[in-house]
Amino acid sequence: MAKSIYVGNLPWAATEEQVKELFASYGSVISVKLVNDRETGRARGFGFVEMEDSDAGAAIEALDNSSFGGRTLRVNEAKPRAPRPRMPR
Repeated sequence: MAKSIYVGNLPWAATEEQVKELFASYGSVISVKLVNDRETGRARGFGFVEMEDSDAGAAIEALDNSSFGGRTLRVNEAKPRAPRPRMPR
């Protein structure tokens, strides 16, 4: 079973490959998705890493509040996204 991990306060220049390498030392990384701004296409400084349940706990424990690219990471289990209110047309 896979677990989704929220990774916040990433350096703007971080790539999915760099984040994958960071988490890979704690287990098998299934996927990495860094979030970009829809308007500008620029990185928003956070993303999600999907790992096996058994590996995710160790990665969260080790990487939360750790330094990466000069920034202190926020790493925790991702919460399901709350439904967003529909915009009136």
